[in-house]
Amino acid sequence: MAYWKPLPELDEAALVQPGSSFRDVTEDVARVTETPAPRGWWICFSIALFFVGVFLVCVSYLFWRGVGVWGNSAPVFWAWDITNFVWWVGIGHAGTLISAILFIFRQKWRTAINRFAEAMTIFAVICALIFPGIHVGRVWVVYWMFPLPNQMSIWPNFKSPLIWDLFAVGTYFTVSLLFWYVGLIPDLATLRDRSITRTRQKVYGALAMGWRGSHRHWQNYERAYLILAGISTPLVLSVHSVVSMDFATSVIPGWHTTIFPPYFVAGAVFSGFAMVETVLLIARSIFKLHRVVLMRHLELMNKFLLLTSLLVGYAYSMEFFTAWYSGNRYEMAHFLHNRPTGPFWWAWVWMVVPNCVLPQLYWFKRMRTSIPVMFVVSIFINIGMWFERFVIIVSSLNRDFLPSSWGYYRPTIIDVGTFLGTLGIFFTCFLLFMRWLPMVAMAEVKGTMEQADAHGHGGDDPAHGAGEAAAVEGGLLPEGAE
Repeated sequence: MAYWKPLPELDEAALVQPGSSFRDVTEDVARVTETPAPRGWWICFSIALFFVGVFLVCVSYLFWRGVGVWGNSAPVFWAWDITNFVWWVGIGHAGTLISAILFIFRQKWRTAINRFAEAMTIFAVICALIFPGIHVGRVWVVYWMFPLPNQMSIWPNFKSPLIWDLFAVGTYFTVSLLFWYVGLIPDLATLRDRSITRTRQKVYGALAMGWRGSHRHWQNYERAYLILAGISTPLVLSVHSVVSMDFATSVIPGWHTTIFPPYFVAGAVFSGFAMVETVLLIARSIFKLHRVVLMRHLELMNKFLLLTSLLVGYAYSMEFFTAWYSGNRYEMAHFLHNRPTGPFWWAWVWMVVPNCVLPQLYWFKRMRTSIPVMFVVSIFINIGMWFERFVIIVSSLNRDFLPSSWGYYRPTIIDVGTFLGTLGIFFTCFLLFMRWLPMVAMAEVKGTMEQADAHGHGGDDPAHGAGEAAAVEGGLLPEGAE
């Protein structure tokens, strides 16, 4: 009887390609920052810079002429500006979820994708913060939104949702930036030690803050990382809940609902995971990261997308049920007639099909392990989640209580250019990040490998053994030494 033994490549429990060493992981990740950028990177970077230029032109024209250059008009006073703001804030949620919450729950599979998600959070929040600043009209007094002394006797409009957004998103950005930078420090030290030019040594050395991989350094690092993860975790729930209150505290049909905070949080995580997967698939293919980003990571992400899709679909259905069960004729008119059959019915279809129908393909293993399928689905989810915010904002405003004030919204070229410009800002920052900083958390990935624990009984901490991994990588210990 033949003895059958599965191939190492088929080990579904592995988080790194079997047979890989610490040096292989370092070479795969550090190579991207040490070799000339491929032609594809330059093409993408040029396109992104072009749209940054489009953004500067559109915003300059907006400042010169005023917000009238947008398509906003009575009764749709919030349109693409707030739609883009909520969409960008939502995209930034996956970073904190993957890095903080999965870290606290000791999900070691996060180590291959958390750096992507953390960087994406920073850049998405930057894009989100642009819109509260430019949609206020009088940009030259935008400092009124900050709790700073000014010529007014009190802080103007301190009860405004705009102030809620500023504090919530600003806090989220600050904590996320610290969390991202603390996680980078060990890997920056690796790049410093591998640098062959004095400039790179000085830059990476300054960013690494004197990291030498000592026992005390690792103790302080893991303590700081855990504290920031604990601080970041409630922010995942609070930030988008605060953003949802911009709508839920009003009396507009379609907005006045208590389901908005959990509904917005689920949608934010959904869209954030989709964007992480879109960018991750491209980087994995271009920079040959197949050794550390396995199909297992992608399949687990697809399962998470399926779960959050079900939550979002449940929220959609509960909105219809609540409107019908309440007996409120305005709510029923909005949800049962205006959204599915009104003038923006096409946007409602674009919301439902990508967000609720397409992710159901992931019930089948063949679909959730197919690279082309997951790439297409992730892009459609990003589009669908943008239309979700568009439907919530625009279709709720275009038909209010008085039929005499109903109106149709049409975006202008400045609306479109500003949104495409923020996409250019996002991908410009992300491409620079991929070019000069480690895309994958090398120290954390090494901590999940067998070599990190010479005794074979590693703990549940994803960073367990990272100190030993760094020692081996630095030549202080031979691989496999106890």
